[in-house]
Amino acid sequence: MGDMLIWLLFFFIVVAILVMVIFQLISLTDLEFDYINPYETASRINKVVLPEFITQGVLCFLYLVTGHWAMSLYCIPYLYYNVNLYMQRRHLIDVTEIFNMLSWEKKQRIFKLAHIIILLVISLFWVIYSALEDDEFDL
Repeated sequence: MGDMLIWLLFFFIVVAILVMVIFQLISLTDLEFDYINPYETASRINKVVLPEFITQGVLCFLYLVTGHWAMSLYCIPYLYYNVNLYMQRRHLIDVTEIFNMLSWEKKQRIFKLAHIIILLVISLFWVIYSALEDDEFDL
């Protein structure tokens, strides 16, 4: 039962990260189609970037603490990329450069989205597997 609850916690954390990345991608798409102005887009995305980085770091740390080494190793490149962006001060979107960097920012978020969807599928598999395993022991 404990393993299922841990995987369920991981699943909800991954869903939270997924929602943050999708929100950023939607904001960039709205800017591309001129539904919102650059200042509003930058302020929306910049509010979500740091919580996304922190949540990803917490998820990687929880994988490490609970002994799920393969999942932790899978998260390390994404975490390294986020830390690298933060250390170089490139994690926030500049209002004056947003149109020049629009395609790059969208590609970056699409790659993040693909990584997180794979992580979501793996987490969902382990939630179901651990639930079935717990049910097997209850008989």
